[in-house]
Amino acid sequence: MQVLISGASIAGPTLAYWLHHHGFEVTVVEKAPAVRGGGYPIDVRGTALGVLDRMGVLPQVRAAHIDTRRLSFVGPDGRTVGVLRPEALTGGVEGRDLELPRGHLAAVLHAAVRDDVEFVFDDSIAALRSHDKGVEVTFRSGRQRDFGLVFGADGLHSNTRRLAFGPEEQFVRYLGYCFAGFTLPNDLGLAHEGISYSAPGRMATMYAPGCTDTLHGFLMTARPEPPLAELGDVDAQRDLMARVFAGDRWQVPRLLDAMRTADDVFFDVVSQIHLPRWSHGRVALVGDAAYAPSFFSGQGTSTALVGAYVLAGELAGRADHTEAFAAYERITRPFVKVNQALADNGGRTLAPTTAAGLWLRNRAFRIAPLIARTGLLARSARRATTALALPSYPDPVTR
Repeated sequence: MQVLISGASIAGPTLAYWLHHHGFEVTVVEKAPAVRGGGYPIDVRGTALGVLDRMGVLPQVRAAHIDTRRLSFVGPDGRTVGVLRPEALTGGVEGRDLELPRGHLAAVLHAAVRDDVEFVFDDSIAALRSHDKGVEVTFRSGRQRDFGLVFGADGLHSNTRRLAFGPEEQFVRYLGYCFAGFTLPNDLGLAHEGISYSAPGRMATMYAPGCTDTLHGFLMTARPEPPLAELGDVDAQRDLMARVFAGDRWQVPRLLDAMRTADDVFFDVVSQIHLPRWSHGRVALVGDAAYAPSFFSGQGTSTALVGAYVLAGELAGRADHTEAFAAYERITRPFVKVNQALADNGGRTLAPTTAAGLWLRNRAFRIAPLIARTGLLARSARRATTALALPSYPDPVTR
């Protein structure tokens, strides 16, 4: 069967790899002109590590591990209020979980499948029309092609979801924050660490992914309503952050100046996606397009990897795609649910909206290393990240 995947970041190439492995003829369309590099570091934990292992790319991903060793937090007066190992905050397991630049993982996944499937860059889906034998797809370029199945792996603001399921606002759960990420020179000599400034309702971070001459800058602010008007306007994004952080000290002026001149600003809202069903007819969604947990959970990449693996495996083992889609959702949804729940306290931890909340957060940071030593936080997070035992699917030659 010929199938189409929209999106070539994480879920898309992973799904393409496993669908090709199971005998499907795969086309991947991506609106960017090439695989997107750069991006903020992402985490891979728990069950998702098994997906990379079965793809044979885990050694490459492990070699790119950033190995962040320290997270420091400073208050409105610039004084340090806490210094933590990342595991004390995330509940991760040192030496087991992985962190690497998003673009590096995307490149590894693309390389694993680029010679086996068709990639079409600088194009996207403009229209979908279902018929008895498949889906007629009209592309932005004007071309039309028929596919047996179509998969949306195109992120939080999925175009495929909009075309097949309806407007995004029906399915989005806004978590009360927006953020901007960008890069700036590492003039401070930071290495393997992050430093975050917090004031009520806002956070500014400088993050050194390993030992490089580049820092990742990150600004986040609480907003009662999502700033949708700013999503497509970089100047408006810069103005919003300049207003929010006006008068803040520490390294905030440096970060605002860097954002003003950066050519790689990424701005978005902190949101989750909740759909009653992840498929509609011959169209199915995977990754953030179906169930974005938000970066507050730290599990967006891992849930995308696991979902793509399960979706391909269930399609391979069943003649009826509707049964396969139902099985994919039945197996994956409980895993997604517990990982989406990890985001519930994200805002209160990173950028409490009140002075009292910030005071309590800072006090909690002082005892966090002690709590981490008990293993309670790690065990709680591990229950979520390993909540699904990875199924095994027969290879095509043995099926």
